[in-house]
Amino acid sequence: MSVSFDDRDSDYQAGLINRRRVLGDAWVDRSLANVNEFNGEFQNLISRYAWNEIWGRPALGDKSRRLMVLSTMIGLKAWEEFALHTRAALEGQPQSRLSPQEIKEVIMQAAIYCGVPAANHAFDIATQILREKGLLPPKEA
Repeated sequence: MSVSFDDRDSDYQAGLINRRRVLGDAWVDRSLANVNEFNGEFQNLISRYAWNEIWGRPALGDKSRRLMVLSTMIGLKAWEEFALHTRAALEGQPQSRLSPQEIKEVIMQAAIYCGVPAANHAFDIATQILREKGLLPPKEA
């Protein structure tokens, strides 16, 4: 079975729709503004596969996928991606938004399966983000 360029472009466009829904227009616009000759194929690939083929699958829905991504990022110690997806989870569409309590539960479970040091760092990152968003009081001096 061969894939035509039109199919790939359609997959890319569908992926961008999902990517914008999950991460927000501002993040996607910044990402796309950084596309260049060197990384363009990679950006196209993740839009088609991660954002269309995976995030476009209907069985789990965005909220379940958000929970899975957060826990996976903790396990991988991919802290920039953890922060990105924590922010997106707090800002997302109402039906797929996560509460601070749900994010806390992801980190608590990760403490058991990924290790206490990883969970400790995830709590630090999430706490900073929650404070930035006014969802936790500022740190006392």
